[in-house]
Amino acid sequence: MSCTKSGNGCTNGNGVDNNNEDDAVEISTETRYLDGTVRLRNPNIELMDQDILYHLALGSESHDLVEMFGDVKFVCMGGTPKRMFNFAEYIMKEIGHKLPTGTQLMDISQYSYRYSMYKVGPVLSISHGMGAPSIGILLHEVIKLMYHARCRDPVFFRIGTCGGIGLEGGTVIISDNAADGMMNKYYQVPVLGKLVKRPAKLDKKLVKELKALANPDDPYDTVTGTTMCADDFYEGQGRLDGAFCDYSEADKMEYLERLRSNGIRNIEMEATTFAALTHHAGIKAAIVCVALLDRMKGDQVCTPKEVLTEWQLRPQILVARYIKRYLQTKGRISLDGHGSMAVKSPRRFKLVQQESQTFE
Repeated sequence: MSCTKSGNGCTNGNGVDNNNEDDAVEISTETRYLDGTVRLRNPNIELMDQDILYHLALGSESHDLVEMFGDVKFVCMGGTPKRMFNFAEYIMKEIGHKLPTGTQLMDISQYSYRYSMYKVGPVLSISHGMGAPSIGILLHEVIKLMYHARCRDPVFFRIGTCGGIGLEGGTVIISDNAADGMMNKYYQVPVLGKLVKRPAKLDKKLVKELKALANPDDPYDTVTGTTMCADDFYEGQGRLDGAFCDYSEADKMEYLERLRSNGIRNIEMEATTFAALTHHAGIKAAIVCVALLDRMKGDQVCTPKEVLTEWQLRPQILVARYIKRYLQTKGRISLDGHGSMAVKSPRRFKLVQQESQTFE
């Protein structure tokens, strides 16, 4: 069964997913053309003179998006620009990508001052900011970018940090489900005054493939489990150290124990949005995070900076293993070239930059 038969995904009136959770993402004619390129679930886009991807400082007529991004297979997202620049440099070494002499990685979306985007051959490395609204905006525009660039069957990853639930700091968690703070496994958003609920589903086959790539020699554990997506860093995650706290430590521990008993292994702030929007677009997606602490033991991250820096590499290593293995099977492990800017219309190019810029 293809989960694309209704405007809100395969849900009943209560937003409950009726499909088998063990299914991988199934591709339907609503999300793919026959050649595998991305098809948008929005007929308005095809009628527009130009689609400006405002928060990326790109446009469908100002830039030659097929030339710039047509070979993209993997879209990797993480919270901060610095982390995703570091990932771009790391994946470049892992897949043997070579930049032309005298060039360096370029932030393609630098004129938006909102997100940072780096292209390394078939890999996009993009910062998504913090929280559901920020990653939601980015996903809308990146999914549209995949459409305009005619990318075939892209795979999305979120590479991040989180708080573990009964897991030690440094543990890598691959999300096999996503739930909100009420443990609902859907993402809801008000649309035209009505709450639209979309199932927050991740690709089960992709989860298994990632788990299989965990090396027994890795000096840390890699586990799978449900990820809770909070709308807030403090009260929404049951922390005791926010500006407000109207509950006791006993209340907090009771809540965390309830999460753990329901299979929730970690808490972050983007999972349901990421899972629901990629699933609604028919895009295979996975979330790989590293725990910075065990929330059962405290609220504040007190680990030394150099240790945190090493921990944050761990999800990148796992995702890089997947990408590298895929490219090796396709005979594409040595790649030359650079994701440089390709301008179709200089006038429109300048206008898009001006419209996307913000001034301090």
